[in-house]
Amino acid sequence: MAAAGPLRDVAIVAFGQSDHTRTSDEHSEVEMLMPVLHDVLARTGLKTSDIGFTCSGSSDYLAGRAFSFTMALDGVGAWPPISESHVEMDGAWALYEAWVKILTGEVDTALVYSYGKSSPGSVRDVLTRQLDPYYVAPLWPDSVALAALQAQALIDAGETDEVALAGVAARSRESALANSHAQVRGARPQGDYLVRPLRTGDVPPVGDGAAAVILAAGNRARELCERPAWIRGMDHRIEAHSLGVRDLTDSPSARLAAEKAGAFQRPVDTAELHAPFTSQEVVLRKALGLGDEVVVNPSGGALAANPMMAAGLIRLGEAAARIQRGESDRALAHATSGPCLQQNLVAVLEGEAR
Repeated sequence: MAAAGPLRDVAIVAFGQSDHTRTSDEHSEVEMLMPVLHDVLARTGLKTSDIGFTCSGSSDYLAGRAFSFTMALDGVGAWPPISESHVEMDGAWALYEAWVKILTGEVDTALVYSYGKSSPGSVRDVLTRQLDPYYVAPLWPDSVALAALQAQALIDAGETDEVALAGVAARSRESALANSHAQVRGARPQGDYLVRPLRTGDVPPVGDGAAAVILAAGNRARELCERPAWIRGMDHRIEAHSLGVRDLTDSPSARLAAEKAGAFQRPVDTAELHAPFTSQEVVLRKALGLGDEVVVNPSGGALAANPMMAAGLIRLGEAAARIQRGESDRALAHATSGPCLQQNLVAVLEGEAR
């Protein structure tokens, strides 16, 4: 479902997130998630019984067990029985499902949450399991190596260089100084090469974290929030699975998702981009037509905190929070999944006229 002719007005009315840390050995996924859930409910005054639909995003690969998301329901409270769903994706896609649910008129409110603990294992190795199982995965190209291929393609095409990439890293982490939840705050040296041309500063931190939002429709949203962040459109698209048939310097799926979401109808003033690698911000800025006048990743973005399965939902939450604080009137939020920006979700959020 794209932006055209939405059945109802739906808004993000609350957003909460954990402090993102390198490790959270002392906490289970449920213990990490529960304070975040309590936070978003407290922001609206809602109880679990007031929520019409609950949807989560997480990954069994990170948890190392099948159907791991059922454990997280202990943090939500699944008795009396609730209407619940789960996506094996970043929480941004769980938000999409909840948005559609509200658009149909079945419910008026929804709780969306996501979480990820990357610290127990090697996330670079885990992510190889999403690649083509016959031709690519057996070679074990990890996520950083694939991002380096994309970065080198951009450099070879003359669209960026290592100095410009270092500038993206410095700006993002300087912006994160104002974000108390960020894992990495403040500019730092780019460091040694991990996989040329990417240095340690071009790569996201590995860490654990959780996030949650509450959605509400129409006047219910206005009752729960002084300035709701209205979802004016949202869409997601995917590239071909094989990296060899894609132009890694561009992202047509992000561009199409943005078009279907209505992002090009009027300018945005803020963009929260899920760009875990500095080179990916270059690709997304071009695909989404973002000029220098747009404030990009004022939260620091994924270069400051990249909890797997939650970083995309955080982009939507950060954009919504900026609208609610009166710092933005029209924002674009983006989430990605898969290697080299394979799948992309774009949402357009607006605040009511002041």
